[in-house]
Amino acid sequence: MNWLEFPEAKQQTDALANSVASRLSAAIESRGNAVLAVSGGKSPIPFFQLMAEMAIDWKRITITLVDERFVAPDHPDSNAGLVRAHLLQNRAAPARFLPLVREAKDIDAEVAAACRDFVAPDVAILGMGEDGHTASLFPGAPELTAGLDPANAHPILAVTPQTAPHRRISMSYAALLQSGSLILSIQGAKKREILEAASRAVSDTLPISYFLAQDKVPLDVYWSA
Repeated sequence: MNWLEFPEAKQQTDALANSVASRLSAAIESRGNAVLAVSGGKSPIPFFQLMAEMAIDWKRITITLVDERFVAPDHPDSNAGLVRAHLLQNRAAPARFLPLVREAKDIDAEVAAACRDFVAPDVAILGMGEDGHTASLFPGAPELTAGLDPANAHPILAVTPQTAPHRRISMSYAALLQSGSLILSIQGAKKREILEAASRAVSDTLPISYFLAQDKVPLDVYWSA
């Protein structure tokens, strides 16, 4: 794990966007295309807006989501809606977008379609909640064991959080370990404290601990106060 600290969020966002743009460009140079998986919520919006101005070959980039709420694409809580509004703009408009939810009718059908469409990301950007969840791998969720199984053959699964609204569709731990690189972006003293606790022992109570303990994929932590 490589830990990068920044005194303020803007510096963190600038460094993160530059690093992601460089990694995507390297993937394009290597094989002609690249895949970026992003997390939702309000925190990534400044990052999305900055990435949308990056001068990289967006027409060769596929953007997908690490996880999604099982809501209609026009629902205020839709991560896809955030991506469309803030990332797929300006220079990034030509990028291909691969959402996890097309219609919020049959979650099993959406999971099956997402599994068929899954492509391992070159870069996957994770967030973390104050309960230690990342992606939609929530502590206490009935599907958590399957979601954290490194041998799970299904890259996408449905998750029923016990402490958050909406059912979710999420990349599994096994799928995320197929990424070229992982980046965890967090802010604040409380989340730093949780991350430090998670780094001391692997536990289902803090699912992020699985990602910190693994040595299969490089993991960079971008933290700001």
